[in-house]
Amino acid sequence: MTPSPISGGLLASINDPAEVQALNAADLPFLAQEIRSRIIEAVSNNGGHLASPLGVVELTIALLRVFNPKSDRIIWDVGHQAYAYKLLTGRVENFHTLRQLGGVSGFPKMSESPYDHFGAGHASTSISAALGMALAREQNGLSNHVLAVVGDGAMTGGMVYEAMNHAGAQAKPLIVVFNDNQMSISKNVGALSYFLSRNLSSRWLRRVKREVSDFLQSVPGVGEDMLSLAKRSKKSFKTFFTPGILFEALRFEYLGPVNGHDFAELEQALNLAAAVVDKPVLVHVLTQKGKGYQPAESDPANYHGIGRFNPHTGDVEAPNAGDRAKSFTQIFSSSLCELAAADNRIVAISAAMPEGTGLGAFAEKFPTRFFDVGICEQHAVTLAAGMASQGLKPVVAVYSTFMQRAYDQVLHDVCLQNLPVVFALDRAGLVGEDGPTHHGVFDISYLRHIPNLSILAPRGRRTLKRALTMALKLGTPVAVRYPRGECPYIDKPDDPDLIKEGRGEILRQVKARGNAQGNAGLAVIAVGSLVHPVCLAVDELTSEGFFDSLAMNDGCAAISGQSGKSGLTVYDPIWLKPLPKEEILDLASSHAKLLVIEEHALAGGLGSAILELVSDAGLAGHCRVLRHGLPDAFVEHGKAGELRAALKLDVLGLKDVITRALGRA
Repeated sequence: MTPSPISGGLLASINDPAEVQALNAADLPFLAQEIRSRIIEAVSNNGGHLASPLGVVELTIALLRVFNPKSDRIIWDVGHQAYAYKLLTGRVENFHTLRQLGGVSGFPKMSESPYDHFGAGHASTSISAALGMALAREQNGLSNHVLAVVGDGAMTGGMVYEAMNHAGAQAKPLIVVFNDNQMSISKNVGALSYFLSRNLSSRWLRRVKREVSDFLQSVPGVGEDMLSLAKRSKKSFKTFFTPGILFEALRFEYLGPVNGHDFAELEQALNLAAAVVDKPVLVHVLTQKGKGYQPAESDPANYHGIGRFNPHTGDVEAPNAGDRAKSFTQIFSSSLCELAAADNRIVAISAAMPEGTGLGAFAEKFPTRFFDVGICEQHAVTLAAGMASQGLKPVVAVYSTFMQRAYDQVLHDVCLQNLPVVFALDRAGLVGEDGPTHHGVFDISYLRHIPNLSILAPRGRRTLKRALTMALKLGTPVAVRYPRGECPYIDKPDDPDLIKEGRGEILRQVKARGNAQGNAGLAVIAVGSLVHPVCLAVDELTSEGFFDSLAMNDGCAAISGQSGKSGLTVYDPIWLKPLPKEEILDLASSHAKLLVIEEHALAGGLGSAILELVSDAGLAGHCRVLRHGLPDAFVEHGKAGELRAALKLDVLGLKDVITRALGRA
């Protein structure tokens, strides 16, 4: 971790969030400036979210001036809005460790601070959680306030409206602060986002309000009374001409729109919301994403989540030579575009992340065949099912962690009906600094038991394109999972266009040296992103004299027992479901041990599947199956390389795992 910066100024003097209330109003702009400087400093060093946290600085200060987080409950949706909140609730001294291993999390985390009242890494959850807390408050006979701070991107998720529908019916005090910056990660889409647009409070609306006010005031005798009534009325033109009409229909009191960078307006609106005791309230706050930092104001999408950058110029740090290689996401993007150019039945669907999933290029080339549904993963999957039922070939590109949100739709709407939908699961495996809410380490477990669904895990550039080609050709549901980061060359240049059904590939066969200790005869079965580091580990062990080099195949090779009893074989199954059963059972017959290595939870992962296969075939007594992957625990945030080193999933750690497996009785 980097050393803590020298403390000073107003921010350093705040040791308790209650002290924010004691500040003079004249000091608040200076405090906001300090907070922005500290956020920019930390993110420029560590990477992280930038535009969203900068946009809610004044709102955060106002919340802590009106409410007391020691008793009141504040839930952030999604959590990357909460950087300023972390700075004002006791984490200023450690904020320089943001998103680093052992440091401050990039999201609210209940175990990190008593002021983090609910964790949030996925969008649209805050109002449900807040309503649950409000109802618990009633049961416990308490009177504290409960607030959900929800961004406009999260407001595209259906769970928000399920919660608001219930909240309106309950008629309990609950405050929803709607942070409207017109963006989630990419530009918001859909009719709802147009309805929630700040254009409704723009110059046109202000002019209409002024003209109506002037007219009412000009009516002799009753004009002032009519104006006062209009301002108080729930059916006022303000509510009618703004999103208030929607929220009033859900039985919420609507306040706003409010300038999210004006302390006086914010505090007035929040105090009014706090005074409502017989129904839920929505405070509509307009903010500017990236506020106070010109590069982020000009390009909020690219500064939503960003790596290290120069805080003075905004220039993103030049990548290392190794980082310039194309990523799995880029290879997916170019491969899908190439396949779509030859088949106009291919369509692509994103859940508010076209850039993150690589579908931005597809959207540019095939705009009428691209559909961004907003933060609505469930809808994305069933939409794809409907398209597939009518002869299209939909590809749903989504992060592995977000696919969890649409499990029932995958099972019920796609797989039960055996519809040809392709799920491109990006960020499969450890993702690094975003931590446990974003690690894609459960998808094999929650997908492999679903009938009709095939799962492919390509290891490199050509394998990814071949897997995608095969997935679109099968005519059944297929998930293709691949990691974040560099996509290595670990393929033969003359590989066929299609992955062979029921076939994996042997990549290394080496013979143990005569002086190697213990019982040899090990087949290492590696999955996807770990195939390359496993091969590197075996190559290093060979160069260090642990093995005699026998064969090093960059591609397909026949299963052979010639080195099985005295050496090591590296095998990539590619197919995680259905498994290449014959080949794996051949390995089990010709080797004393199978070692399954996966960047995935061990419970229910590929190792579990191979254990089941070997046991069902009656080979459990002949061949021992060993597993190496992620423990039954949530992996914390930190650089992906650091996490892999700690879990022995890097080359050095894998060398140790392999040699121990060879020497274990």
